[in-house]
Amino acid sequence: MADVWNLTCRPRWRRALRPFVRVSADARGLHVRTLLRRQSVPWGDIAELRVHQRPARTPWTRTPRRVSLIPHCTRERLLPLPRSRSSDDPAFDAEVEALRALHRRHAATGPSKVSAVSYGTPRRGWAGVLVLCPVLLVFAAMAAGSVSGTASDERAWKSATACTARTPAAERRECLTTTPAVISRTEDGRSARQPSWLYFTDGRPLVRAEVSRDAALEFQAGDRVELTFWRGQVMKVVGKSYAWHENVATAGTAAVFAAAFVLAACYAAAHSVLSLLGRRLRDAEDLPPALAFGGALAATALWLLPLCYLHPTTLFSSPAAITWLAVGSLVTLGLFIGAWHTTTASAPDTATGESAAEETEEEFVPARFLEDTDYNPHGFGTHIVLDGGPLAVAPGPGRFAAKPIPVRRLTLKTVRRARHTDPVDRHWDIAELDDAGTPIRLAAEPADLTRILRELARAKTSVPPKDAFQRR
Repeated sequence: MADVWNLTCRPRWRRALRPFVRVSADARGLHVRTLLRRQSVPWGDIAELRVHQRPARTPWTRTPRRVSLIPHCTRERLLPLPRSRSSDDPAFDAEVEALRALHRRHAATGPSKVSAVSYGTPRRGWAGVLVLCPVLLVFAAMAAGSVSGTASDERAWKSATACTARTPAAERRECLTTTPAVISRTEDGRSARQPSWLYFTDGRPLVRAEVSRDAALEFQAGDRVELTFWRGQVMKVVGKSYAWHENVATAGTAAVFAAAFVLAACYAAAHSVLSLLGRRLRDAEDLPPALAFGGALAATALWLLPLCYLHPTTLFSSPAAITWLAVGSLVTLGLFIGAWHTTTASAPDTATGESAAEETEEEFVPARFLEDTDYNPHGFGTHIVLDGGPLAVAPGPGRFAAKPIPVRRLTLKTVRRARHTDPVDRHWDIAELDDAGTPIRLAAEPADLTRILRELARAKTSVPPKDAFQRR
């Protein structure tokens, strides 16, 4: 493998930017040049290289992939190149492997599996879905607030009678007025967004009335019709061979919309909660899908939407509606409990940090002591060795130059989230320890930090043999 790696822009739609987009690597580090900036990152500052893949929009489209760079002390960033529009691209895989080979050679790291990070992994896309939840609840509140007014209008329309000569002028708005008219021409909308109109001769009793497209196609110029007015609006147009009626909104329809918005907000909330709980997982581990909660909400819709449609205003006053609601709520509660157990069955126990299967093979977990110590001079350690023996600090995923950790001297004080002043990824956790009177900090991903602290507590209860560190 050559010590120089170059990649220029290849996609056709970026040919105009070919002189301005370039990614190269040599023994000194990784160099990125774009139209607006140039940046070089030494190999020692790079903790990991990952493949970042976005989900396909449709089942028949391809999955775009890019490479993300994970520095030790700053945030993750996406490299402009290489790119791929397919999940099966040998050229892209070869370019990623060449870049990782240079990283292993010059950063003194051992071979490891490529982590693939997508929008199904922890901390991906949960904030946008969480913002969607209150928006849906606002729409649900608006729809629910219109139920009473819609029900009142529906009752008024159903009880409206024809106006008579004795009807007072102040009450003629609430009764039905029938007026003859002659259609002069029609205008049908070419799409669902364009309205259709009926125009009347001499503009009497009005210039035009908006109707459905089918009505505009059925009525012809010269047809004599009768218009029925209610509250100043044309509600019926009746001819010899066709009659059109205005659709009157019902309270059941408004209640169904309110319930549908609430169910959609519940699904968004479930997705966000699973994403937040997934912060205890590693970056490359996929989150459990929220489809189990989607199934529970779909089953809830089967009984909730008909209930809201049939009892929009008597939901809590009708005995039949109350019984329906109670039984359906119990079914939904059981479905949600089952969905919760389904999605959290494979998640680690956050209280004890124990997983379903214990790791028995040697493993190098990314973690850092933020203070210089005798076992971490000049902050050289980037990994903690977990193999069932004494814990050790290593400068990479390998036993080379590893130094054992004096677990007897360490005492755990507290565990907290990383702050902006801590020189680590903001998604990591910080364990504040006491090293024989000296406060130190240990940083790692939440799930990894839990395992390390468990191993520290286990090691303090037993005295390992002197040659345990040399024994493999």
